[in-house]
Amino acid sequence: MRYLPLTQDDRQSMLRAIGAGSIDDLFVDVPASARREGTVDLPKFMGELEVERELAALAARNKPAGSVPFFCGAGAYRHHVPATVDHVIQRSEFLTSYTPYQPEIAQGTLQVLFEFQTQVARLTGMDVANASMYDGSTATAEAVLMATRVTRRNRAVLSPGLHPHYVHSAETLAHATGIKTERLAPAVDAEADVIAAIDSDTACVVVQTPNVFGTATDVTKIAEAAHAAGALLIVVTTEVMSLGLLKSPGEMGADIVAAEGQSIGNALNFGGPYVGLFAAREKLTRQMPGRLCGETVDAEGRRGFVLTLSTREQHIRRDKATSNICTNSGLCALAFTIHATLLGEKGLRRVAAINHAQARKTRDALAAVDGVEVLTPRFFNEIAVKLSQPAERVVQLLADYNIIAGVPFSRLDPEAGMDDVLLVAATEIVTDNDIKILAGALQKVLSA
Repeated sequence: MRYLPLTQDDRQSMLRAIGAGSIDDLFVDVPASARREGTVDLPKFMGELEVERELAALAARNKPAGSVPFFCGAGAYRHHVPATVDHVIQRSEFLTSYTPYQPEIAQGTLQVLFEFQTQVARLTGMDVANASMYDGSTATAEAVLMATRVTRRNRAVLSPGLHPHYVHSAETLAHATGIKTERLAPAVDAEADVIAAIDSDTACVVVQTPNVFGTATDVTKIAEAAHAAGALLIVVTTEVMSLGLLKSPGEMGADIVAAEGQSIGNALNFGGPYVGLFAAREKLTRQMPGRLCGETVDAEGRRGFVLTLSTREQHIRRDKATSNICTNSGLCALAFTIHATLLGEKGLRRVAAINHAQARKTRDALAAVDGVEVLTPRFFNEIAVKLSQPAERVVQLLADYNIIAGVPFSRLDPEAGMDDVLLVAATEIVTDNDIKILAGALQKVLSA
């Protein structure tokens, strides 16, 4: 909506219509002790042109990701999104559609969600996927709740490489529902520690691969240990593009997969909205949160789509609901589906391979810089490096060189004692020249 401030005549007309003598009359029920004296410390109102100038000046102080060498990751990744994606999702039938409360007349919406589910199931190597969730972190929290319902146990083990934001989301929801969580101390690679933490009371083990430090891990042994103890394995992925190159969670024995789908079809968007992916083994289908769309035929034998399973409170009795998650991030899921369709299997594998190649070049360039130690042993497109100076300070100094160098781990977990660790991501967007610029500037900063 355009900026249309009210005039004094507008205000007086509205007051006359409701029978009030002044604006103060609207607040007569508020005690004088609770009222503010004077005006709020905010700028006076301005005209539309002045507001545009003010906001443009504020925006100009930012460094957009596409304007400088950019190496941020840590759960949100900058990838190339084809123009076709934005063109299609801007169509009014997609842009304005909402949850299919009468699913039988929303065939287009249901088909999009069905195709999305199919793609997610194929990517994750799982039997069934739902119609998307808020984002990866809340999907992880829902996976923990689901595992406790299935196993009838009350303890969740959170691995050392799980993204701190995902840890907080899981802990918050678990605490509210009486589930005990055990978070292992952050570590770049700690497979043995995870296995050692599993016992007969464990409902689930939550592992991330590639983890927050970028370490890619074959979690097959963790899956075997969890299953031997009667627990479920939840595999988390914040970089879904990695599934184009790495072994799928399903192949490694995952029971539930929770992932962030932003990397495919969705830009960084200042942190959201994103799209959560959720998949599981077929035998666990009825305990899945959210909704599940299915394919059928109508009375005349024509292909059609239905809302096969809907287990949230808005559809069934509260005591039967598995979740009260209230959206399927439909537009973001559509963007995911369009981009994945455009890429196809070969295209996805090719983009993933380019990501890994650029990350290897970045690793090699940084390893050659004095004062840098590469910590991540196996990676996809992100690594953790230990610096000879605090990472937060280094990032700020590199910003003065017009380089967005990555994410200090201390920003994600201030209490981990890893102030010198920097997370650096290189996707297909990163050029060889970007890598050269980063390494050169980093050498100057660390040797100053």
